[in-house]
Amino acid sequence: MPRRKLILALFLSAPLAAQDSTAADPRAVQPERPTVATHAHTVAAGYFELETGIEGDRASGGSRTYFAPSVLKIGIAKHVQLNVVAPLVFAGPGQPSGLGDAGLGVKWRLLDDNAILGDFALLPSIKFPTGSAQNGTGTGSTDVSLTAIASYDIHGVSLDLNVAYTRIGAQGGNAASSSALWTTSFGIPIVGNLGWQLEFFGYPTIDGSGDPSTVAALAGPSYRVNRSLNLDAGFISPIRGRQPNAIFAGIVWNLGALR
Repeated sequence: MPRRKLILALFLSAPLAAQDSTAADPRAVQPERPTVATHAHTVAAGYFELETGIEGDRASGGSRTYFAPSVLKIGIAKHVQLNVVAPLVFAGPGQPSGLGDAGLGVKWRLLDDNAILGDFALLPSIKFPTGSAQNGTGTGSTDVSLTAIASYDIHGVSLDLNVAYTRIGAQGGNAASSSALWTTSFGIPIVGNLGWQLEFFGYPTIDGSGDPSTVAALAGPSYRVNRSLNLDAGFISPIRGRQPNAIFAGIVWNLGALR
């Protein structure tokens, strides 16, 4: 079955919304994937959760870049979460390292248990040019994004669909432009607290540049140590386009409430 028809079939057949575990336990960890995808659920109001890790990218020319895509998630109201993004870039030998482009986002869950959209949220965000475009730790532009998120539970398998649009600000001699992102990700239970994450994502060309669109896959294990701590690891492999091969490992820790 073609990929687009398969995604549509999964979307239309999903009978249940994904489970928001914070409704029963505000310390329940809500792991996302700071590499690409996210789910519609939010940290409980007044609680903090840290998601961090390290990813290593290897481009086709053999160059390597390592970075830590860290996100602090703060529950600011019921169904509303503030994301504070502060990545660090660790380049290869002889290359500069430093703070990447920081950002802020607000995830707002608008629907629960909807017959079509499941648990549905919007995530507007802004990225600031805190990194250096000159040495490669940032892009030099201020970008504004909007992500639509639909999450489902299909007989114990979580399904998260993301569609995002980003307006990339002008910088240097480059005019403002636009980009898009789609993701289809699955969380598959294996045994006990051990699961498997599988994701397909792509960056379609919408700016008229004629550059080929990117499609890639992400896969790897996920292990819930306890109710507030989750570990994951995996790899990213290109299917089409310029996405580099990558490996990653991460930790998600619900820090509790600030009292």
